[in-house]
Amino acid sequence: MNRFVRPSKYRHVFGTAAKRDYCYDNVRVSLNAWDTNMVQVNPLFVSMNWQSSGGGAFAVIPLSQVGKLPDNYPLYRGHTAPVLDTDFNPFNDYVIASGAEDSKVMIWTIPEEYDEELQEIQPVLKLSGHGRKVGQVLFHPTASNVLASASTDLTIKLWDIESGQEKQEVTGHTEIIQSLSYNYNGSLLATTCRDKRLRIFDLRSNQVVQEGAGHQGIKGSRVVWLGDSDRLATTGFSKMSDRQLYLWNTGDLSKPIKTEFIDTSSGVIMPFYDNDTSMLYLAGKGDRTIRYYEYENDELYHLSDYRDVEAQKGLAFMPKRALNVNECEIARAYKITTNLIEPISFKVPRKSDAFQSDIFPPAIGDEPSLTAEEWFSGKNADPKKIDLSEGFQVKEKQDFTPSASAEETEAPAASPTAPKNDKDVSNILYSIISTILNSNSPLPHKKVKLNNHLYIP
Repeated sequence: MNRFVRPSKYRHVFGTAAKRDYCYDNVRVSLNAWDTNMVQVNPLFVSMNWQSSGGGAFAVIPLSQVGKLPDNYPLYRGHTAPVLDTDFNPFNDYVIASGAEDSKVMIWTIPEEYDEELQEIQPVLKLSGHGRKVGQVLFHPTASNVLASASTDLTIKLWDIESGQEKQEVTGHTEIIQSLSYNYNGSLLATTCRDKRLRIFDLRSNQVVQEGAGHQGIKGSRVVWLGDSDRLATTGFSKMSDRQLYLWNTGDLSKPIKTEFIDTSSGVIMPFYDNDTSMLYLAGKGDRTIRYYEYENDELYHLSDYRDVEAQKGLAFMPKRALNVNECEIARAYKITTNLIEPISFKVPRKSDAFQSDIFPPAIGDEPSLTAEEWFSGKNADPKKIDLSEGFQVKEKQDFTPSASAEETEAPAASPTAPKNDKDVSNILYSIISTILNSNSPLPHKKVKLNNHLYIP
């Protein structure tokens, strides 16, 4: 009996890890248990959450600086608690955002050259408004200088980082937000949550467009939008702790259109989708394997696995514009282990040295389609694309000077709420007493004890 073999240009894609000399060695990966990818990459730099004492820090390493890093590598310090997530601006390779346990979001500009004497880099903007730790930060895919931040205060805030202002607050979650994913033009945002619900938000109107029951396991789940289609993929766990992959129609989240059992391992699976090749990559934390599938007609066809001896703690993929198209490189992942960042190149085997237009359609470039003001006013636009056959040149460093100062930019004043802790009570009492003592009241000066601290007017 003859078997029909499905035609595919990517059936024989294979992954190759870089040699040790071309990796980034001697890194100190954060030991924080918060579930993020731990690492991000753009055509010039790779960033990672760094394990440090005395507050929070992360490192930004130039891609050209391969090999063993010095022990006193300059870090981005400014947060007073561990950094949980970072994200590069897709339209300015020298700008990066960070979120941390201190409830702050910070924006940084990256120096053009590495300086061993530079021991600390300061943020250009501090955004304050979340009430609890910020677990995810994510730049908008088409509008310039628009940033989303998700916090354990159960809100997502949208910022215009050029003006340093909070533009919108998205509410509707009842538990901690676990992952975020924009659709192709950035008009909608899909989220997974600890309450085991999958939601799609219209960001500018703060409305839940669709909602449904997601993975029912107690461990973390992730979501990724499948490019310019109306499909979502989620990874998570069943009640029996089996790892699952679901495919969803964004018009109806009442039930997934496809479900797939993966295995019984315990690591959270990080999904990554490449719209140009219609390939979905799945990398489990603590795994030594990266699975990749091809999406076609509501089916996910398993292509192959990349296997390694070192387990991964996190993973990030290089933007398509910076790949080596002359070697038929269709994807490049940056895998982080205990003390190493390792590039992994995925290639299609071809004999010809000519540009392969069938596997390299026009890719998303580094020019925004909209300004922040246009997007917040209601406009939508698809990402601008570039022709990879003509080569890609990284833009020179652009000055980024937000109109707000580097001091903390507070969100609009909220309605009065009950104090959350002793520190809040102490601050309120201090304010009341200071107002009384600075008035014309003939009250005598007294010693006042606030939260075990002695205040003497």
